[in-house]
Amino acid sequence: MQFSEQWLRSWVNPSLNTDELSYLLTMAGLEVEEVNAAAPAFSGVVIAEVKEVVKHENADRLRVTKVDAGTGELIQIVCGAPNVAVGLKVPCALPGAVLPGDFKIKPTKMRGVESGGMLCSGKELGVPDEADGLLVLPADAPVGMSIRDYLALDDSLFTLKITPNRADCLSIKGLAREVAALTDSALQAVAITPVVPAHDQTVPVRIDAPQGCGRYIGRVVKGVNAAAPTPDWMKRRLERSGLRSISAIVDVTNYILLELGQPMHAFDLAKLDGAINVRMARAGEKLVCLNEQEVELAENLLVIADDAKPLAIAGIMGGLESGVTTASQDVFLESAFFAPEMIAGKARELGFGSDSSYRFERGVDFQQQRDAIERATALIIEICGGEAGPLTEALGQLPQRQAVAVRSARVNKVLGLELASEAIAGIFTRLGLNFDTTAEGFAVAAPVFRFDIAIEEDLIEEVARVYGYDAIPSDAPRSRMKMLPLPETRRPREQIRQQLAARDYQEVVTYAFVDERWERDFAGNADPVKLINPIAAQMSVMRSTLLGGLVDVLVGNVNRKQPRVRVFEVARTFHKSAEGFAQPEKIAGLAWGSRLPEQWGAKTERVDFFDVKADVEALLHPHQAEFRKAAHPACHPGRCAEIFLAGQLVGVIGELHPQWVQQYDLPSAPVVFELEYAVVEAQRHVKARQVSKFQPVRRDLALVVDEEVEVGAMLASFRQAASEIVSEIALFDVYRGKGIPEGKKSLAFRILLQDQTKTLTDTEVEEVVSVLLEAVSANHGATLRL
Repeated sequence: MQFSEQWLRSWVNPSLNTDELSYLLTMAGLEVEEVNAAAPAFSGVVIAEVKEVVKHENADRLRVTKVDAGTGELIQIVCGAPNVAVGLKVPCALPGAVLPGDFKIKPTKMRGVESGGMLCSGKELGVPDEADGLLVLPADAPVGMSIRDYLALDDSLFTLKITPNRADCLSIKGLAREVAALTDSALQAVAITPVVPAHDQTVPVRIDAPQGCGRYIGRVVKGVNAAAPTPDWMKRRLERSGLRSISAIVDVTNYILLELGQPMHAFDLAKLDGAINVRMARAGEKLVCLNEQEVELAENLLVIADDAKPLAIAGIMGGLESGVTTASQDVFLESAFFAPEMIAGKARELGFGSDSSYRFERGVDFQQQRDAIERATALIIEICGGEAGPLTEALGQLPQRQAVAVRSARVNKVLGLELASEAIAGIFTRLGLNFDTTAEGFAVAAPVFRFDIAIEEDLIEEVARVYGYDAIPSDAPRSRMKMLPLPETRRPREQIRQQLAARDYQEVVTYAFVDERWERDFAGNADPVKLINPIAAQMSVMRSTLLGGLVDVLVGNVNRKQPRVRVFEVARTFHKSAEGFAQPEKIAGLAWGSRLPEQWGAKTERVDFFDVKADVEALLHPHQAEFRKAAHPACHPGRCAEIFLAGQLVGVIGELHPQWVQQYDLPSAPVVFELEYAVVEAQRHVKARQVSKFQPVRRDLALVVDEEVEVGAMLASFRQAASEIVSEIALFDVYRGKGIPEGKKSLAFRILLQDQTKTLTDTEVEEVVSVLLEAVSANHGATLRL
């Protein structure tokens, strides 16, 4: 919201300068975004009257004028403005004047003719003006008066960032009321006197949608001159509030909007058919609005209609056909209260809004409609003439104010103050809050202009604002610090992050709101958790996997020519469940590009499945994971595995599916993994074990198996059959080729055996190895390679 400081000070004038007033409003929650001067700095410009105009003898486009600038004698000034004429009142820069841009005025000769000053246009003074040439002032402008004083240019324009809950401050009246409360200054409200009716013509009014319209007041004003010019003082205030002047009657309704915060509308009486009815729109009705946009009215829209047609969309915009023009002679003024819930969101559905809808959807004073129409009537008669008729009023359902209890002790506890009940009562009184004293504090009823007071915390906030946030002591909290317990069976979160960082991964944080397409692509999830009001169309569902976000990070890095990307994320995912929703935490990673950073000591090789598998195994250590071939929507069908711990599925690892590589325009496929975070976090109790003093024994077994046999399954068989003296079983070679039958492969395993109490004999070793051979032979058809 933008407003003129001088206009505000005509209502309340605290002993604060502009900067102090700006600080006060900001600290009270009405953030001042900027303060600008109404006009640039200049000096030495006064009002002058043109007394004589003759043609310049040496220039076709110049005129030699003589003007009265209040100095006691006429001043000769050469002027090139096309609109200069005898009798005009115009700004005159006298010798010694300094115009915007540090342009200094001094006596000079123009084409051989003396010129003792400069007649100014609005543009040269930095004052808005549509005229082509000199800034023409009203005929009653006093000669010799400073133009800055006459046009009130020593003014500041405040731009406020009003939060949605403070609709009461969207007017000069509301701001003045707030400043008066904050500074305990006198409020000098404009006097509103009811206009005495001069005729008895009325337009009947009824409300068929009482839940949407609480009050509707109308009045006929006959015999107006709608073409009358808007007074300069009103134009000035409108322009400094960001509104352009349109016509006198429209300007008056806009002025009331800014002054009192009450939206109003004026209809051309000749274009109305019968009574006025506030009702819901009917199917098939259409309306051409003032912005010349035709709207097909939905049945949930509140409209103002006569007996034949809709005239306006209530609280949003009037219709073009029934609007006043400069040819209008009789007008019907309306002033109404529309329920915020009936207006909220409707402007967005229509694709356009207005200053009226902005205020109505936040809530306006529901008892000021009569004052607003009386004030508007008086201004119209003053500017345009005419005669007013009696008021007609219809009532619907007005808001009910319930008392809100606030405890004095609670106020002091929350704010860290020691305010007496009398001080709190004084603040409520300054804010215009009606209250009754109770045993614990107060029962407060919100005034009719406040729609943001519903609970105790709202009133505590009001006390804090008026008392002053900067006056509340900023005592540092004092508490006894102690270490939080960390169970031995749970690894610290920071340790997990550091472990991945040590393996060259970088942590990222991505949105939990994702594109619905990601859920289908990377999780095969056709029924994700959908958001009712997403912040963007491409962020409409909650993620059930972290892989989509990591792929998106990769796409961004590839587009910026990054040659190597290794990232991970720890975050929650969201799933539907029988109880409602589940939010399990997961850890996921992605590796793409070269295995190692570019260097002279190693050749460049692309990261592959087994590199990332090693990272996962290190992350799960000391747990022994089992990897089983699987299919996953995000992964390559032949390069994907499910990860099991103790027979439980805990994650997935694989190369990104070629379809998604192509769809997301990636040069090559990254390798991704995703694990349940609870499994990664869990660790076994630490148990001390004596280090054996005896040499380990190694046996290598080269086994021939079918191509379909998985190494993970063979390792599981080995571990199941292994005795306590087997300390390690690991694959160290895979061979296919000469000496191995077609459809077979040779797998070489390293087996380490070690006893804690003695040196193993060959017989003991052979017995253990024989048991292992029997297990893989029975389960997988393995035979020793000869």
